[in-house]
Amino acid sequence: MAVFGALAAALGVVGLAVPDALLTVMGFEPVSDGGRAEGDHTLVFLTASSMAALNMGVYYVLAALADWKAFFRWTVPFRLLTCAVFTLAVVAGRAPAGFLGVGLWEGLGALATGAALRYERRRGAPAS
Repeated sequence: MAVFGALAAALGVVGLAVPDALLTVMGFEPVSDGGRAEGDHTLVFLTASSMAALNMGVYYVLAALADWKAFFRWTVPFRLLTCAVFTLAVVAGRAPAGFLGVGLWEGLGALATGAALRYERRRGAPAS
């Protein structure tokens, strides 16, 4: 959880400081400021998403430091939902293929978190 949180926070900072770099990482082609059409709010959306990622990353790190298992459990279904939505966005042609990596990151992170929680629960269970 702490690693995911730190990475989310770092990518949030990158999106706030160098939005074109984050667009490139996600498989989008950056557009120069002069090349943006009137009413193109890509940078506004990217700023909002990056700030959300920064905040979320900090929440994850704090939850990891507090060993807040309930929070960890809550993240599993919602990260799987994020994986499904992002994957469908690529399949439906709403996002470039490079964006699939974001969905896979979420899905694999959810599965790893769920497996770790299950392992810890079984390890801590008394022998019958």
